[in-house]
Order: sequence, then structure tokens, then C-alpha cells
Amino acid sequence: MSSQITMEQTPLNSLDRCDRCGAQAYVRAILLSGGQLLFCAHHAKAYAQGLKPVVATIQDESENLVAKAAK
Repeated sequence: MSSQITMEQTPLNSLDRCDRCGAQAYVRAILLSGGQLLFCAHHAKAYAQGLKPVVATIQDESENLVAKAAK
């Protein structure tokens, strides 16, 4: 019998920071290994191709940047 860990996808908030630069994270990459990486929109784009083989799910909330700019 195998056990599988499922991480609940909660909305990202201002406390979630990019693992690369520390800016506010708008993208969460859930890894096949069960971990997660957080990225700002810039670094999510920069690492998108390299992440594809190791990512199970990507939670992209970068549309919130447009919503913030419109206010």
C-alpha cells in the first residue's frame, strides 16, 4: 500500500515570498516529490521550462498583478 501526500492549494498572500529573490510570490509549483517552490511572476517565467519535468501542479495567481495595477 502506498501513501500519497496531497498539499491543499490555498490562495497565495503577501506573506508568501519568492524562493529566488524574496519578492511576493504569485506562483506555487508543487513538485512530484511532494515539496513546493514559490516564485514571483518574473522567476516563474524564467524557470518554467526547467520545472516542467519535476512539477505535478502549478498554481498561477499572476493575474492578481493586473488586478492590483488597475486599482
